[in-house]
Amino acid sequence: MNNSITFIIIFAAYLLLMVGIGLYFFFKNKNVSDYVLGGRSLNPWVAAMSAQASDMSGWLLLGLPGTAYVLFGGTTEAIWTAVGLAVGTYLNWLIVGKRLRQYTKVSGDAITLPEFFQNRFRDKSGVIKAISAIFIVIFFLFYTASMFSASAKLFKTVFGLPYIWALIIGVVIIILYTFLGGFLAVCWTDMIQGILMFVALIVTPFVCIARLGGFDAVSVMFSEVPETFSLLPYQENGAINIALLVSSLAWGIGYFGQPHILPRFMAIRSAKEIRPARVIATIWVVITLSAAVVIGVLGKLLLPDLADPESVFMTMTTTLYPAILAGIMLTAVLAAIMSTADSQLLVTSSSITTDIYRGIINKNANEKTVLWVSRIAVMVVSVIAALIVCVENPTEGTLLAKINESVFKLVAFAWAGFGAAFGPTVLLSLFWKRMTKWGALAGILVGGITACIWWLLEGGIFDLYEIIPGFVFSLIAIVIVSLLTKVDDDIVKEFESVKSCEI
Repeated sequence: MNNSITFIIIFAAYLLLMVGIGLYFFFKNKNVSDYVLGGRSLNPWVAAMSAQASDMSGWLLLGLPGTAYVLFGGTTEAIWTAVGLAVGTYLNWLIVGKRLRQYTKVSGDAITLPEFFQNRFRDKSGVIKAISAIFIVIFFLFYTASMFSASAKLFKTVFGLPYIWALIIGVVIIILYTFLGGFLAVCWTDMIQGILMFVALIVTPFVCIARLGGFDAVSVMFSEVPETFSLLPYQENGAINIALLVSSLAWGIGYFGQPHILPRFMAIRSAKEIRPARVIATIWVVITLSAAVVIGVLGKLLLPDLADPESVFMTMTTTLYPAILAGIMLTAVLAAIMSTADSQLLVTSSSITTDIYRGIINKNANEKTVLWVSRIAVMVVSVIAALIVCVENPTEGTLLAKINESVFKLVAFAWAGFGAAFGPTVLLSLFWKRMTKWGALAGILVGGITACIWWLLEGGIFDLYEIIPGFVFSLIAIVIVSLLTKVDDDIVKEFESVKSCEI
């Protein structure tokens, strides 16, 4: 059987399963809370696997191995980025998870991050909610665009399709089950996708080593690499590249502000189940990140002349495995892409409908209307995100070219935007009772705008990852503005009540 036909059959079977899950939950969703947060009914396994699968995305199987491949002989950036992400995952579950689950339930049973901010600070004007929703839409357009770009690369590499058709197919697939099933469909499909990603990443390095002749042969090949491996990044003058080291590790602080990951904390059945979920999530992340870096390094030995480094895992798969196994392994790439894109689309649509449409435009809208507005928003956002990456090779030097540099860089920008805009606001709103509405608004604006401006500039200090200045300036803005403004007594009372809460 022709390999392409085999791949089509396997992909089709997998996609039918995903759409089937979407259809199942289509009939389970009775209101917006069900569609957006699943009625707070996730068990620890689903919450953990869904959070990490939606977190890592196609970046785990394309961007990170591609970075390790490019930097072969000195994969420092990829390694320290992985370290930052692993530590950030653990700290996010440890510090934010339980407290956010408790606080969102007590504070008006908030089902989105912007709604939590509004309830937490008694913002009757809705300005915090609206500004938060706008940043979510902006940054998720880029984040979702990166996943669509990754899906196009997958279908182009596997089936030899023209880029634009590969993009359209990927977009239609992702829209379909997200449109139908909402949060529960996304979480259950994410769990399946997380298992697929885990297996593919664990098995492939061993198969590659066997193809290269075993561990001894690989050791010899490494010894012949002209560049030297080092744990720390060095500049040409021999000094440690502090900016690169700090920038790589700084990925970890981005977790505190990711609106597609934090809802998993809000949706878990009980705050008591955060701890087992944290253990599951941390183990999954450490193993998969390590495997992804190893795949990039081994890929350089097996396939030294790839035109597109981010296709290293896909090309390795078709090289190492027979057609049927290759098809199964390639579904892991599709799973990685879908598991993040669906979450991003859902959060974006919930912000448009819950935080903007019902929060500002039509406050009296009934549940059925809002539910369908949310589904339509999924489609509209998808089309706009696809248009961002619809040109495969844009003119060099243009903004479109900067946006389309790579999956890794697109994800990096969106990750920094969310981490800077929401990370400090989330942390201080959960743990500092003196924080005020105006402090929260200042933190969101300063963090988000700083990340955008820093990303557009290049050279010197602007080579530092934009999440760092954005996060720091946001923290400073929150503290200064909060101390200059008055906090409501009711806000302080609610804050104190959450300490002893166990929901």
